[in-house]
Amino acid sequence: MLNHEKKPDSPLVIIAALNEEPGIGRTMTDLSSHLDDPRYLVVDGRSVDGTAKIAESMGAQVIFQKGKGKGDALATGIMHAQSVETKYAVLIDADFTYPAEHLPEMIEILEQNPKAGMICGNRFNSRTHIEAMNNRFYLGNRLLAFTHNLLNGITLRDPLTGLRVVRWEILKDWTPKSKGFDIEVELNHRVERKGYGIVEIDIKYRPRMGEKKLKLRHGFTILKRILLETTY
Repeated sequence: MLNHEKKPDSPLVIIAALNEEPGIGRTMTDLSSHLDDPRYLVVDGRSVDGTAKIAESMGAQVIFQKGKGKGDALATGIMHAQSVETKYAVLIDADFTYPAEHLPEMIEILEQNPKAGMICGNRFNSRTHIEAMNNRFYLGNRLLAFTHNLLNGITLRDPLTGLRVVRWEILKDWTPKSKGFDIEVELNHRVERKGYGIVEIDIKYRPRMGEKKLKLRHGFTILKRILLETTY
């Protein structure tokens, strides 16, 4: 079980991982350099490399996902951690793309702004080198962001970002419908429907370590989720 003896203000870090041996260790080292005594929960999608072993050796609790996809992994992590006492959950990818240096600022915004429910890291800014993203990935993200903002009424520059800090009260009783990379779209609406606002800050973005999981077909799944969310 997760360590319940930590301070209530120690953040819970949930990391969905599948064959992320190149990046998981550096991701956790980076997190530990910028967060105060966090709880780590790694949801492993039955990796065939050393992902789980590395995460455990660095102090994470590792649980193994029965289903497939990022959304299913997040749902698994939330269900497992429902009894944890914490104020904030950090959601971050395992591939070392998102610098943890931004997290203290993101947590501080939540501390200072009770109307904010989630702080997101915006990758599309002057701090990000376009070389960190391939052109197809960049253009696809921009198209999906435009559609998301147009149809869903939630204006975000980077609605699909993988770096977020969320109030735990918003997440702890949530059962996501999304199974894959469309989870971010559903989460944006979850926060809004709970009566909170979403704040974005500009972040740096690094080239991923290891094989990229996001494929062209996932864009259609995300688009479908955007359309579904407009009906609720």
